[in-house]
Amino acid sequence: MNFNWQIIRNSLYYTSEEMGIALRNSAYSPNIKERMDHSAAIFDWEGRLLAQAEHIPVHLGSLPIGLSNTLKYMEKEGMEFREGDMVVLNNPYIAGTHLNDVTLIRPIFFNGKIIAYVANKAHHSDVGGKVPGSISMDARSLFEEGIIIDPVFIMHNNEFSEDIISIFSRNSRNPYERKGDIRAQAAANFTGERRLIELLKKYGEVDFMESAEDFLNYSRNLFEKNISALNEGSYYANEYLELDERDIELKVKIDIYGNRVKVDYTGTDAQVIAPLNAVLGVTVSGVHYVFKTILGEWIPVNHGTFINIDINVPSGTVLNPEFPYPVAGGNVETSQRNADLLYLALSNAAPKIIPAASGGSMNNVMVGGVHKGNTWAFYETIGVGTGGKMGRDGTDGIHANMTNTMNTPVEEIERNFPILILRYEFRENSCGIGEFRGGTGLIRSYMALDNLIFTVLSDRIRHRPYGLFGGEPGKSTEIIVKRKGKRIRCGSKFTLDLSPGDSVEIRTAGGGGYGDPSKRTEEKIIEDIKNGIIKGRLK
Repeated sequence: MNFNWQIIRNSLYYTSEEMGIALRNSAYSPNIKERMDHSAAIFDWEGRLLAQAEHIPVHLGSLPIGLSNTLKYMEKEGMEFREGDMVVLNNPYIAGTHLNDVTLIRPIFFNGKIIAYVANKAHHSDVGGKVPGSISMDARSLFEEGIIIDPVFIMHNNEFSEDIISIFSRNSRNPYERKGDIRAQAAANFTGERRLIELLKKYGEVDFMESAEDFLNYSRNLFEKNISALNEGSYYANEYLELDERDIELKVKIDIYGNRVKVDYTGTDAQVIAPLNAVLGVTVSGVHYVFKTILGEWIPVNHGTFINIDINVPSGTVLNPEFPYPVAGGNVETSQRNADLLYLALSNAAPKIIPAASGGSMNNVMVGGVHKGNTWAFYETIGVGTGGKMGRDGTDGIHANMTNTMNTPVEEIERNFPILILRYEFRENSCGIGEFRGGTGLIRSYMALDNLIFTVLSDRIRHRPYGLFGGEPGKSTEIIVKRKGKRIRCGSKFTLDLSPGDSVEIRTAGGGGYGDPSKRTEEKIIEDIKNGIIKGRLK
């Protein structure tokens, strides 16, 4: 064993974190610089994941799949990486999420050969398509969701291809932002390259390669050790996504035997002509995320961590669609339901670890139009309550599970867009009660100051976030639109034209409760009442 492996492993992890900081600090759009909707990772010479920063969980599985698919695509198309190159892509069926997530990949050369790859992915707030924000609820194919970019060189000899940047930016309602954000992504890869070269010069190529093998084996051994803490057996669950006309059923069977895990989604509903299909990278991300959370934060995230997990997702289903089915919402909503599904299945395998359901939606808001002669688009998500768990209440008003973003500050919205935020507060009585209550949801209300197009993609209106072991479900999502003097209760997915003075209020779901509500202590109930979490109910 190489004794430098721990130093090299930690250096790579902090390098991936520094890549994220460089991206955030260089970005133009609020979605990246404020909400930090991006991820960064480092891969070895074979394309195996070496380190990934603690950024966006839905990117956990998609970045490795995206790199693997890109290398296969390049080989098929006769494209070859040379020193100073960088590739850009966003095709979900290659990159692994949805069109808004743009991936940049750069090979790292050392002694004349590729020794590693650095990559990052960032959610661009608009990439064209039918509506501002590019996530339209009536899209019938990928072609209606925005510009599709297969792997193409955005850089040769360390010089940008301005033609590629121009094609990409001019297909957006925010071309200035797109140019700035994509250059910020390049800056993140430059940062990763610089740190990797420093590391290679310090320890040498042999030490680096031996250390990589050592810490991949270390992560695999940790996984095998910790999986034994779960109860062996087969576990089943089903969950539902909501379309206006029907529900979409997700099914899973999880087998835990010895040091291996098999996750099988046979029985999940077929792909739909609506943007709720989740490409394979998104589904795999959910599996990796859930097992990472229950096996311990001390397990590093790399190729070795998940090598003992076998995943079967039948092709042509909503969790593994075929090109060109629309997928914009699969990355943000179906991913959340997948996490709820997996936690529910595992609740009997690890009852003291698994929480009740979180609010289960990213509550996506896409807004845009023409203001003072310029096109614009804005995207954000709204937090929820997380589920209660053994020994601890859920967290109030936070981005949960497959998203790890921040909120957009009110000042940032009102300074840059013709929107006024009327309310932003915790949602009273939204938590699922139990011995350990769920977290409370949020209320966020937007008023139009100009004519604009407002799209909402959320969920959990018909199916409340489940409680566990006697805990009650969290309160469901509610959306209220006020326009032309009328107050309208809307479904979870819609696009509306708003006039000045019209408003949309989104009340997000609370987390499910855990355990018998009658066992909750009086002190905790009084504290919840004082904090405005609950009102008018003591048990």
